[in-house]
Formats: sequence, structure tokens, C-alpha cells
Amino acid sequence: MLEAKNLSKSFGAVNALNDLNLSVQEGEILCLLGANGAGKTTAINLFLGFLEPSSGEALIDGVAAHQDPAGTKAKLGYIPEQVALYPQLSGLENLDYFLRLAGVKAKETELLEALEAAGLERAAARRKAGTYSKGMRQKVGIGIALAKKAPVLLLDEPLSGLDPSAANGLCGSLRQLRDNGRAILMATHDVFRAKEVGTRIGIMKGGYLVDQLEADKLDAREIEQIYLSHMHDGADAADAA
Repeated sequence: MLEAKNLSKSFGAVNALNDLNLSVQEGEILCLLGANGAGKTTAINLFLGFLEPSSGEALIDGVAAHQDPAGTKAKLGYIPEQVALYPQLSGLENLDYFLRLAGVKAKETELLEALEAAGLERAAARRKAGTYSKGMRQKVGIGIALAKKAPVLLLDEPLSGLDPSAANGLCGSLRQLRDNGRAILMATHDVFRAKEVGTRIGIMKGGYLVDQLEADKLDAREIEQIYLSHMHDGADAADAA
């Protein structure tokens, strides 16, 4: 459902992403781990069609995102680090509005079911979004993807700033979406949550995908050690020089 083929992006003299090759199938979550500037967000923006590749392709169900941005966006659900909602509208009204922008019309019962499936209680769905916590806004973002019936989800640091309870709830929702056949690509800094929800874990550094790990074959501490070893490689070489 999601594939990068020799995908690169440069901004002037800065190479933000270099020859990225990855794929995410239905029923998989690929978690991209890396520090700020590693290329995770650039990769997601290329899949979203927000950026045009310098070379290579970002494919959604076999179609290049920059060649058919409207068609590929119809298959995507996107949950950024901060889900922006209209504060004067309720969660339900926000969901209805964003779906209409995407050309999707749904009954109120269907909207409420989507929000409930995302973990937002019905009483909260009718409250103004300006009263929502970050975790509640993330649930509306997931609700939008569910109601849109998007087969592919892109998440950019969705766990950042969430308290443990909200993070647990979001991870539970992601596992359920994975088990229901969604293809999910998630950028995160959190090694332990990546292990918890990921099918595979990709490690990014300096715009390169430097490793891919099978999440079920390693425990969180082992993944953390592998991640740290990659992060220290460049520093060790610089120290030696």
C-alpha cells in the first residue's frame, strides 16, 4: 500500500532524504525512529504530496503521490504531532467538516461510531474542541481516518507530549487499526512505544534508513541498544578524527 523507491529530497545543498527504500503492507505498522533532522517528517511529507521528490518515487497503492496528489490523498489518513481542530466546533462537527472537505458525507450515527472507535466518548464528541486535551484531539484525527475509510495512515510524532494513559489509548487504537488491515507508517522518538505497536522498526539517521528490525524478534532494550549504536557511530568517528 505504501512504498518508497530510491526516494530522495534535497533543499538546496541540504540532503534531507537519501535513497529511501521501504514498503508497508496491509496489516503492518512501520515505525521510523530517529532524531530531529533524520528525515522522518520529510518522508511523510513526500507521501502526502506536500513535497515533490528530487528523485525516486513515493507510491500510495502503486500511484506516485506527486503525480496524483488528489487521488492519493483520498486513500490517506494523516495524524500530525498537533491535530488542528476548530476550537468553536465540537469534535463531532469538526469530523463532519473535515470529511466534507474530503468529499465524504456520513450520517451523525456513523460519525459518532467513528469517534467511539477512535476512543472518544460520546459525551466528549459533542463538547467544543477548544476544551480538548492533546490526546482527545489525536482521537478525532484517528476518527477522521476511520470515517474516511482510509486504507493508509501516516502519523508524525503522534505520541509526543501525551501522558501515559493517553499514549496507551492511542497505541491501542493503532493496534486495532493494524489488525483491521490498515497500512501504517509512524514517525516517533519513542523506542518503547515503537516496540509496542510496530510490526517493523526502521532506524533513520542523517536522511538515511540505516537499519530495519523485526519488532517481534527483539525486546525493547535490544532495540534501544541497536538504535543507540547507530546514533553513536558518527559521533565515535568524529571523536576519532
